[in-house]
Formats: sequence, C-alpha cells, structure tokens
Amino acid sequence: MAKAICVYSSSSCAIDEKYFRAAAELGREMGKRKYDLIFGAGTVGLMGATAKALHEAGGKVIGVIPEALNIRGIVYDTCDEIFITKGLRERKAIMDERADAFIALPGGFGTLEELLEIITLKQLGYHDKPIVILNVSGFYDDLVELFEKIIHEKFAKPQSRNLYYVTGDVNDTLNYIENYQGFTREDKWFADVHKG
Repeated sequence: MAKAICVYSSSSCAIDEKYFRAAAELGREMGKRKYDLIFGAGTVGLMGATAKALHEAGGKVIGVIPEALNIRGIVYDTCDEIFITKGLRERKAIMDERADAFIALPGGFGTLEELLEIITLKQLGYHDKPIVILNVSGFYDDLVELFEKIIHEKFAKPQSRNLYYVTGDVNDTLNYIENYQGFTREDKWFADVHKG
C-alpha cells in the first residue's frame, strides 16, 4: 500500500473556490488514511490548501522546492521535511523517488508538465506506481479527450489508458491507489511501421 503520495497542483490563488474545496478534501482524506504528502512546498494555491488540510488531519508534509522559489510567503514553512534543490529537474527526481503514487489536481503549465512526465516514465517502464488525474468539475475533460485522440489516431496504443486513472471523486482516487494492481506493459511501438 502507498505510504507517500505526490500531489501536483496549482500555485494560483485566483482560481475558483471549488478547486480549493477539492484540494482541502483531498488533504483531509489523505491525513485520515495516514498518507504522507509530497508536494512542491508552496503555501499558495491548491498546494497550500492540500498541505494545510493534511496537517490538520494529522498527516506528514514533505516539501520539495528549487532554491529560486525558496521565498518567504511562497514556501509552506511548517513542512515536516523540506528539500531545497538546485532546479526543477532535481526537484522532480526527489518527488518521483519518494512517492508511492501520484495525483494531479487542477493546475497550470507546471502541473501539466509534471503529470505528462510521470505518465511517460511509467509508459517507458521507469516506474509502476498509480497515477490519478483528479478531474474536479471536469477540469481535465479536454485533456482526456486529447488522450483519446492520441490513442484513436495511433500515436499511442489502447493500453495507454491503463497508465492513469481519471475520476472526479477524492475517495475514489484514494481507493484506486489502495487497490492498485500494477500496469501490464507491452511493447509501446506499433509493428506496422509506416513506410511512406
């Protein structure tokens, strides 16, 4: 069973309150289920909302932040553990290594980049950890539709759908992680290579 979950999410404070409610619900439920949180160490946006709710529920918070962002008012300074890295690549490497599972809450370009990288690493066999796209209020509908287009047009195989799980429900998210059976990998390449 997963002990530490990496949560990718927005650092924006200008977003709709419904996203903050979902982040706080996730943090509370993770805390109740005794999960540690690994995250980008921000006190702002959904990062801060998740961390604060998890702390209030008795959970442990592990922050990883690059030194360029290690600024008072940006960093969640009550992390139980904090890692300060040289840059983003080192930050992601620590988060990837320490996490037993990954959840993407709604977010911007950084969240999307982290999500796509962790899916790609799983596709290539670098890990076999559960990945959940927490699709709050349909935020990720267009991305999931793009994934389907990628599969339909044979840029990826149908089994790619098993690399990640999409749900709008916090309890379903954590239940999926707790019951994760692993990814059955097959050759990612299509045999019928285009010759034209």
